[in-house]
Amino acid sequence: MQTTIKRNARVVLLTLLPILGAGIASAEETQKPSGVSIELSSAEAKGESCLLRFVAENNYGIDIDGAVYETVLFGAEGQVALLTLLDFAELPAGKPRVRQFQFNDMACDQISRILINGVQECVIQSDMADACMSGLTLRSRLETEVIG
Repeated sequence: MQTTIKRNARVVLLTLLPILGAGIASAEETQKPSGVSIELSSAEAKGESCLLRFVAENNYGIDIDGAVYETVLFGAEGQVALLTLLDFAELPAGKPRVRQFQFNDMACDQISRILINGVQECVIQSDMADACMSGLTLRSRLETEVIG
């Protein structure tokens, strides 16, 4: 009886292995959509200032040699508090990069929303002039909303 149960279990496992393997292969073969993704990862109070950390990833098959975004920070009441340029520098293909920016005289809890208003500079060795903005994906791990 015990041998029959083991044999049946083995047959079931051997039957399921190709199916499970196909599911794993399909997940690995799934590619991320092309474009740049920027995620607001953390905000840290530094005295009277706020240090924002972003995770940026270039999902194109080619490096971006420089990416500078025109960015707007909105205050707690929804008003425009600051218009600035954030230099994300080089974004190698397929590799996440952490970039941090400190905003002096601005408390983290006073930043309600961040708008990526446009691209000031996008340096890429390709004819994809709009690579930094086309397909841009924005998200936030915080209550602070990131839009574009």
